Amino acid sequence: MTLASRRRAWLGAATALGAAMLVVGVVVPVPFVELSPGPTYNTLGEADGKPIISISDTPTYPTSGNLDLTTVNERGGPGHPVYLGRVIVGWADPSVRVVPREAFYPDDVDPGQVAAENTQLFSDSESDAIAAALRYLKRPVITLTIVSQVVGGGPSDGKLEAGDVLQSIDGVRVTEPQTVTDTMTKVSPGDKVTLVVRPEEGKDPEKTVVVTTGKAPDDPNRAFLGIGVGTTYKAPFPISVQLGGVGGPSAGTMLSLGIIDKLTPGELNGGRFVAGTGTITPDGEVGPIGGIAQKLVGARRAGATLFLAPESNCDDVVAGGVPAGLTVARVKTLSDAVAAIEAYVAGKPVAGCSP
Repeated sequence: MTLASRRRAWLGAATALGAAMLVVGVVVPVPFVELSPGPTYNTLGEADGKPIISISDTPTYPTSGNLDLTTVNERGGPGHPVYLGRVIVGWADPSVRVVPREAFYPDDVDPGQVAAENTQLFSDSESDAIAAALRYLKRPVITLTIVSQVVGGGPSDGKLEAGDVLQSIDGVRVTEPQTVTDTMTKVSPGDKVTLVVRPEEGKDPEKTVVVTTGKAPDDPNRAFLGIGVGTTYKAPFPISVQLGGVGGPSAGTMLSLGIIDKLTPGELNGGRFVAGTGTITPDGEVGPIGGIAQKLVGARRAGATLFLAPESNCDDVVAGGVPAGLTVARVKTLSDAVAAIEAYVAGKPVAGCSP
């Protein structure tokens, strides 16, 4: 074989190998999850042409600037495979985190279940954000005990719906989830239980439902209604959050701040671009979240100059670094978050995350 022939052969082999690697990189999924900076959403503004936070039947006030909640784009989760090529690019990008899939999800997880759980977590964070904001403003909060889940194929399937407000059980007025637990200790499998419920939303009247209990999956001697029971919070006037495609609990703190700004005179952010993250409890405690490094990058790319980070995420903030031009304020409570914004707008120093 001549030298020219050898070169052509090697070139052909290299081309074929490159093509094969390209195909592998594009079509072969790998067991990793890729986390990258996601979009931000201004809780004072709109998404898809609709206000993210709508408040009616009570005085509201003009706002400007941004109070953005931040998100993380995830690839590699259930139903959304990630391919080798993306993983290689992600490893080379400091704003992207690539981790083994098993660190996030078991092998047999159902994509529909994951989506439903994320939707429920966002709904819960909306409820908790309303309670936290109103309590911060020292305004009344309505507490409701609701059906949080109906087990498919269980005794209550087709009779109760998630979101039904529990009024009474076997004649006992329901004031908290524990009321249901205490009443069910007196019931045996096969007994009938009478519940009075009403829809959480709408004007439909309350209804009486009779459920024949089954046996609990973990204890055949215990009566089983086949429902989950939880607590939700409402304002005495309509407050709604419309933001499709966003799940999980980490929007809570920024939703609370958006509600506070709309319900109080003046502009909480001084018209500036503030972003942040953090779960929120009904009493205003700010909790940790995942993907803080990606959220910091996403916020700065969107134009934020102040970022509110949960105090419990400070180690991650320090380890990942803060983008240039972004000030981070650590917050432990909703009151901390308001105070940090007010200090920043007044040109005063804010407490950040120290190394």
